[in-house]
Amino acid sequence: MKVILQQDVNNLGEEGDVIAVANGYGRNYLLPRKLAVMHNASNLALLEARRKGIEKRKEQKRQDALGLKQRLESEELVITMNAGANGKLFGSVTSATIMEALEKVGLIIEKKRIEVPENTIKTTGNFTVRVRLYGNEDADLTVSVRTDSKAAEVAGEGQKAPSSKSSEPEVAVAPVTETETEAVVEAETEVENEAEVETEAVAETETVAETETVAEENTESSDEEMEEKE
Repeated sequence: MKVILQQDVNNLGEEGDVIAVANGYGRNYLLPRKLAVMHNASNLALLEARRKGIEKRKEQKRQDALGLKQRLESEELVITMNAGANGKLFGSVTSATIMEALEKVGLIIEKKRIEVPENTIKTTGNFTVRVRLYGNEDADLTVSVRTDSKAAEVAGEGQKAPSSKSSEPEVAVAPVTETETEAVVEAETEVENEAEVETEAVAETETVAETETVAEENTESSDEEMEEKE
């Protein structure tokens, strides 16, 4: 059956396109959702009346795609991941990862339009990612996957650690995060403060004890002098 698309449909066509589809797909999906109408004389007449507006919208989409392509190809998208000394990531970069990174710089692109080489990136380095835009327009986005040098150094030390049994799997040492480091420093500071308080308390106790001892000695001396006088 032939239908006229009322709006853009992914992997099918654009608004105003006349296309042939399977009867079930057309009647059970496109028509009920008002994504398309039947191809007949009356609907063709309505299409011609809307043709000017449709072409204007298409041209605007083309211009927007060209502007987006220029921006994507002129910038480098940097993604920071934890990785070992050999550059192997603790995880992977996928189309969803890139979509989220693009959103952070103000670019909203559907995940399904982002084509990652071999579907996933598992090492550090520079990669070219294809982004499908409008019509036949595509953009080649440069994605730089990097890792923090300190994190890589710590991870590398974990990988070089000797193993008592060759059959045991290697365990990568996860890098300590800044939050965890701050928590350790705060805990150590708290312990030091408590120790200082305890030291001061002991010193005050010793001072009081010495004062009481001196007072007792003075009292005993006064009693002895009074007895001698009597």
